[in-house]
Amino acid sequence: MRKVAIVMGSTSDLPVMQQAIDVLRELDVPCFVDIVSAHRTPEKLAEFGQTAHEQGFDVIIAGAGGAAHLPGMLAAYSPLPVIGVPVKSSNSIDGWDSVLSILQMPGGVPVATVALDGAKNAGILAAQILGAADADLRHRIAEYKQALKNKVENGSTEVRKKFNG
Repeated sequence: MRKVAIVMGSTSDLPVMQQAIDVLRELDVPCFVDIVSAHRTPEKLAEFGQTAHEQGFDVIIAGAGGAAHLPGMLAAYSPLPVIGVPVKSSNSIDGWDSVLSILQMPGGVPVATVALDGAKNAGILAAQILGAADADLRHRIAEYKQALKNKVENGSTEVRKKFNG
């Protein structure tokens, strides 16, 4: 069974990261959630990064605010794909510090980066990565995207009726 690890720097990141948890649950993708701080628990970060693949994880989603070193450091330690979620936090410079810390990785240490507070997209991207080798999951993702399309089309119909008669 393929699974995703979702880690964040502190509990204050949970409201944002909950979006990834929710979409993975909706897509029936198992996920493990934990707090791993790059600055306050560096040993835990190193151990997790070095052993995540041995624990059966296939993708890591890492959310962090401020200097946001968590995703990059995990990518340095792990052979798994890492998706970084920059979080606009109380110690953030309007979120830009987090975005740039995750986005500007050196060659050889890639981190896929989603939008500021974009944990939902991180969850979808993780599912799509797993879905490349899992036809059932690919089908669930296709159904999820069809539901998004239907929601937009229904909204369009309602707006046209309301404003155009």
